[in-house]
Amino acid sequence: MAYYYRFSQSSSTRNDEEPAQSGEFARVHTPADIAARRKAGRPVGTLKAAPKQATTIRLSPEVMAAFKATGKGWQTRIDAALKDWLQTHSPAQ
Repeated sequence: MAYYYRFSQSSSTRNDEEPAQSGEFARVHTPADIAARRKAGRPVGTLKAAPKQATTIRLSPEVMAAFKATGKGWQTRIDAALKDWLQTHSPAQ
């Protein structure tokens, strides 16, 4: 259970005998309050309309080296290069 406390005007210590009125001071959160609101697991992010799918792909060492040399986000750049290729080509069926 959380309580509101009135702080003394002359110091920054709280007076435990005199609870504050609602909205008069900031709410004190107890560990039980925090644990009750926290959900276990990974936090939920925004949901995309078409989320990416995990896959395994085998690439030549030259292609891997070239994309990795561009730094962080090289997988995203491979995805963009493949999307660009799809605009001008039709994958064999």
